[in-house]
Amino acid sequence: MSNFFEQELRKLFGDGKIIESPRFVGRACMGSLGGDLRARAQFVTTWYADRYEALLVTVLNRTDGEVDRICLSLRDLLGVKQIPNNPNFRDGLAPYIWTYRGKSEWYAYQPTPADYDILRQAAGDYLDVFRERAPKRTQGAPARKPPRRTSKPKGRDER
Repeated sequence: MSNFFEQELRKLFGDGKIIESPRFVGRACMGSLGGDLRARAQFVTTWYADRYEALLVTVLNRTDGEVDRICLSLRDLLGVKQIPNNPNFRDGLAPYIWTYRGKSEWYAYQPTPADYDILRQAAGDYLDVFRERAPKRTQGAPARKPPRRTSKPKGRDER
């Protein structure tokens, strides 16, 4: 049985397009970027305990450990969302996951498919920097044709 965090990470990375061969363990998604590079994604707290406001994406070298990481703020990516018919959030709310009494869930706002696309795109843009790329073939300028020469030398008047 998967936990809430695993379910949310599956929505983001389960198709294997951003993180190749994704594996979901506890609150993390692990997978490959090609070669010796791996990726890990997990929701993290940045300010309050049990309030997960960011997606931490880490690039790991299989043998040497952490290469780089970025903390993607849900507020920065998704903005403040309006909560209709809720007088407690007249000015809206930045999305986050909270854990209360042992249960984790989105607090007051459930992300839309467009919101998941934004998160997926941001993580993908970051991870693309580290992916192995096939070398680009450079195509040179077209070869210039040499000037035509005639077999007969030109006379003095023809020069």
